[in-house]
Amino acid sequence: MFRLTREVRFAINDLPDDQLKSSPSNSFGGYPSLRGFGQHFTLAITLEGDLDPRSCYLRNIKDVDQIVRDKCLALIARSRQIHSVSRLLPNLFNDVSEGWLPAKVHSITLGLTPTLCVSQFASEHPMQTRLSQKFEFSAAHRLHNPALSDEENRRTYGKCNNPAWHGHNYQVQVTLKGDGEKMMLGLPALEKVVSENAIDKLDHKNLNTEVPEFRETIPTVENIAMVIYRMLKNRFTSVGADLASVTVWETPKTWCEYSE
Repeated sequence: MFRLTREVRFAINDLPDDQLKSSPSNSFGGYPSLRGFGQHFTLAITLEGDLDPRSCYLRNIKDVDQIVRDKCLALIARSRQIHSVSRLLPNLFNDVSEGWLPAKVHSITLGLTPTLCVSQFASEHPMQTRLSQKFEFSAAHRLHNPALSDEENRRTYGKCNNPAWHGHNYQVQVTLKGDGEKMMLGLPALEKVVSENAIDKLDHKNLNTEVPEFRETIPTVENIAMVIYRMLKNRFTSVGADLASVTVWETPKTWCEYSE
């Protein structure tokens, strides 16, 4: 089974806009382009299926771009007026889910800001929406297993075993699933839950010595994702949401997602 994801970038302008009458000149930056006040979106659509034997494509990405723009821009523009993500996302999924045979739509993700996005999975449509928001913290740690010899630790962890510690600027993505409208309206409260129960406990700390959860747990990026997940588990029921996953970026090249 192949899964292909294509991200389409576009603006919904407040001023009258006839850009779609011409060909895009910068689809990387977004087409239509932002012309003053408005809002910039990304929409990532993931298709799944088998490859076309002639082209070896799952789907031509030019077709994806055209279908997404044809079907989604007007709907998003209308939904901005009623401020309802919970109505928008299932409708977007319905609009783009047909016309891909023999492939089918696995999921769509609408980027609302550089750190905030909402997703609709085929397996959860139309009952549940996913909301993902990013956070950050800085912390020091040392990767060291007391059950190993000093030489084994150095061989296993390399520079990360430095006894003088080292640090990272971590990014954390918390993904919830539930009622899209409640989650969006409750976003400030959701962010406060994450901040008070996880980020504040980790930020500018030595994870090994100052965070009880790591006294006997090696603070690898995998374990950090697990610890944050468990710090936050079952804390979002008041806004009709469940914790779906936590993803931690240790560097721009290294990250881990954890779920239960």
